[in-house]
Amino acid sequence: MLQAPTLMQGFHGLMYDNKTESMRTINLLQRMNIYQEVFLSILYRVLPIQKYLEPVYFYIYTLFGLQAIYVTALYITSWLLSGTWLSGLLAAFWYVTNRIDTTRVEFTIPLRENWALPFFAIQIAAITYFLRPNLQPLSERLTLLAIFISTFLFSLTWQFNQFMMLMQALVLFILDSLDMLPAVKVTWLYGIQITGLLLVCVLQFLNSMILGSLLISFNLSVLIARKLQKNLKTGSFLNRLGKLLLHLFVVLCLTLFLNNIVKKILNLKSDEHIFKFLKAKFGFGATRDFDANLYLCEEAFGLLPFNTFERLSDTLLFYAYIFVLCITVIAALAVAFHNLSDSTNQQSMSKMGTCTIGLRPEAAYNLIHTILFGFLALSTMRMKYLWTSHMCVFASFGLCSPEIWELLLKLIHLYNPKRICIMRYSVPILILLYLCYKFWPGMMDELSELREFYDPDTVELMNWINSNTPRKAVFAGSMQLLAGVKLCTGRTLTNHPHYEDNSLRERTRAVYQIYAKRSAEEVHALLTSFGTDYVILEDSICHERRHRRGCRLRDLLDIANGHMMDGPGENDPDLKLAGHPRFCEEIKRNLPPYTAYFTRVFQNKTFHVYRLSRSK
Repeated sequence: MLQAPTLMQGFHGLMYDNKTESMRTINLLQRMNIYQEVFLSILYRVLPIQKYLEPVYFYIYTLFGLQAIYVTALYITSWLLSGTWLSGLLAAFWYVTNRIDTTRVEFTIPLRENWALPFFAIQIAAITYFLRPNLQPLSERLTLLAIFISTFLFSLTWQFNQFMMLMQALVLFILDSLDMLPAVKVTWLYGIQITGLLLVCVLQFLNSMILGSLLISFNLSVLIARKLQKNLKTGSFLNRLGKLLLHLFVVLCLTLFLNNIVKKILNLKSDEHIFKFLKAKFGFGATRDFDANLYLCEEAFGLLPFNTFERLSDTLLFYAYIFVLCITVIAALAVAFHNLSDSTNQQSMSKMGTCTIGLRPEAAYNLIHTILFGFLALSTMRMKYLWTSHMCVFASFGLCSPEIWELLLKLIHLYNPKRICIMRYSVPILILLYLCYKFWPGMMDELSELREFYDPDTVELMNWINSNTPRKAVFAGSMQLLAGVKLCTGRTLTNHPHYEDNSLRERTRAVYQIYAKRSAEEVHALLTSFGTDYVILEDSICHERRHRRGCRLRDLLDIANGHMMDGPGENDPDLKLAGHPRFCEEIKRNLPPYTAYFTRVFQNKTFHVYRLSRSK
């Protein structure tokens, strides 16, 4: 956008881009969540800062500034829940001292989640305020506007928005079913989710992944099922429990039906790989699907490591969280049982009144939110950042909440109003003093460190490409490396890491045959079909040792191709010996079948670059 002579030419270049993927013209605004970069480029052109600030620093400072808004939103959420600013301060301190587990911004700045999560935190703060009872009409309307804007911006900046909001919709569904939230407010929130996502869909030129999202199908199913079951919240305990189970069944069936209908009508396959991965991850049959196994074998998509809890315990966050969670879960179970019982029984209501203390609608929302996102984080490490930041809010709220301390002291028969006041202020202050004493010196030392990027082999490769290849040359290789090639050299690629496109996934599988047991002729034919001029082979992939057997990239390709894996160990009985040696190993021997198709033009300790011949 900044290199284009005008903004309009910049927009045209993004919408009709033929310099990223070979032999294709793609709409980058449709395929990728890059509106934030577009907005920053406009801002950079308009503001009088070009003489004082380079574009890259403007970008970095903007993102770091957004993280400050993120922490502020966590502060406000905790304050709204507890009623004291001390709670917000503790949440902010915990977020910073646990930054290894609460954010990735300090070592991977331009991640989509670093743009999206601040808006998600603002949305949670706004929902927390919106669920308060007896709001003035003007306050309610302004809060709904804040929820809509934050939901829209969250959806616009991250491709996984729909899955996070589906979790949020499940939170609303559970609480609405148990009569713990006002039904009217829940309906507003369902509507905002659908509207925000559809607006993003329009801005992304009817992005197929959004059109086929489970979130839209689920929210519509809930609203339809509500109309079909009007007397859902009446009757005795067993009667209501039966109705709830039926309601759950109806919503589930409707969701799957609507989602399948939409996907079949529009022939959508953008998120197919995610559902294959989930099916294999949760034990619904083994798979040989390359895309699903690529996710399954990545540590980031595995279970949350146990050492995470050790780090969180070191700051006392995990202990405080479990303490608050146990008390609020007890209160929630009491409220749920009461609500499912016959509401006309006044004796039951008065008996349960003392147990519902402290579980206001906004507290109930945050409780179920932290539980569901906790399960998500435990099952998939990559998603822990959604949970750990909210963990800071929830733990600090509980320690500063008079309702939580009142319930605890009543349970252990030590209730006294003065004790509540002492506990809700003294405990967080002591924790803050402990955090300052233990972590402040280390943080100051860390801020004084100066680090330097060092990867001479990659730098040598990029310099060679810039100096020795045509500007329009097309490169093939691994997704991660090619992203660097695009960024450092501007060359055209056969494939790249944007995995939310079905045709690009198929391309990647085809290009990755350079690490499979295929003949020189087959690999050459595949690469030339994508217009490839040069292919980059990496020793770190060809001779990979980072993953166990069965999870190395070459193993995933062998399994997908029906070939037996290398090395000692078992193979499935139906896998066969390959008819050719591994391409990435055999090409280095410079034997005639390979030299007829490929000429080595560059090599160092890590990379080997070959130029493809255009004829035999």
